[in-house]
Amino acid sequence: MDRGGSKRKLFQFAFTIAIAVLLALAVQSYAVKPYEIPSGSMEPTLQIGQRVLVDRFSSRIGSDPEIGDIVVFTPPLSAVEEEQQGPPEDKCIAGEKQQESGQVCPLAESVHAEQAFIKRVVAGPGDELKVVNGIPIVNGEKVEGDWETVPCGHGYGCDFPTPITVPDDSYFMMGDNRPGSDDSRFWGPVPRDWIIGHAVATYWPLNRIGGL
Repeated sequence: MDRGGSKRKLFQFAFTIAIAVLLALAVQSYAVKPYEIPSGSMEPTLQIGQRVLVDRFSSRIGSDPEIGDIVVFTPPLSAVEEEQQGPPEDKCIAGEKQQESGQVCPLAESVHAEQAFIKRVVAGPGDELKVVNGIPIVNGEKVEGDWETVPCGHGYGCDFPTPITVPDDSYFMMGDNRPGSDDSRFWGPVPRDWIIGHAVATYWPLNRIGGL
């Protein structure tokens, strides 16, 4: 029996497995990453505990998000106190840009959190935006797609009739659960370089597998 040959084959097998594991971790770290939904802010599209795959590669090579995309990003530091089931207050730290009466928060603070949020893009750089009955009105047109939303009504956080202009290189995020989402309405548009990636598919639970 060639013990030396057996040891060599065992080493080669272990080495191959190690390389495969490292490659898989590298792909997850750079290209695609799983993300678990932590709150009800994206209901009914995404439920608490549902898991999605986030395409990080496109964002890294400069692909910009489009209106309607669901993205994962780091929010302003003022937003991380804990996502609530009702709209939060007093999180707009607009710096030099004054928040006028009837406006959404026009500008995020300059420091982002480490925690990740997931929301839908409803407006992009240079767009004029206001919110009526929980529906974003962008450049005079309602932003509504083939996704469902939870109606907002006319409570706090549902109506911001005074328009803002989304800053350059920034994106306005809203949850599909309009009365129960802590989003850009309250802490401002998200700078492009805070966006981690685009949610492309859901893989858990099994009865909700599909593209986004």
